[in-house]
Amino acid sequence: MIEILPKSHDNILGVKATGKITAGDYETVLIPKLDKLMAEYGKGKFLYFLSEEFEGFELGAMWDDAKYAGGHNDKFDKIALVGGPKWISWTTKIAKHLIKGDLKTFPVDALEEAWSWLEEENTSGLPPCSASGTAEQGRSYTDDEPCNE
Repeated sequence: MIEILPKSHDNILGVKATGKITAGDYETVLIPKLDKLMAEYGKGKFLYFLSEEFEGFELGAMWDDAKYAGGHNDKFDKIALVGGPKWISWTTKIAKHLIKGDLKTFPVDALEEAWSWLEEENTSGLPPCSASGTAEQGRSYTDDEPCNE
């Protein structure tokens, strides 16, 4: 099962994986959320928390993961992978060469450290706002359309 973490905001999406991850988890939960983030911000940051209850991926989920990552390899500024079995760390070493953004692994007990790493700098591509809520490029932002300060 994949659940969206409540700390997700703006161009940062965090998910928690428990049990065996299926293609349905990707197709009904993860991919729609990532697509929405990419449509809104152009690029994003992603945290994948493989909890101690994580049991692995079904083949269809692995295929969906590979397809999405391959088609969006330039759309992630940072990816934090937290927890998971040893083989996840090994595959991450390969994935680092396929993803244009930063990819970093963290032990299962370093979830807060991973969030902090993702939030270190603004790389969403949106200009910073002035005190009035107007971006440096002269564009005004509303409450529905966040302005990154």
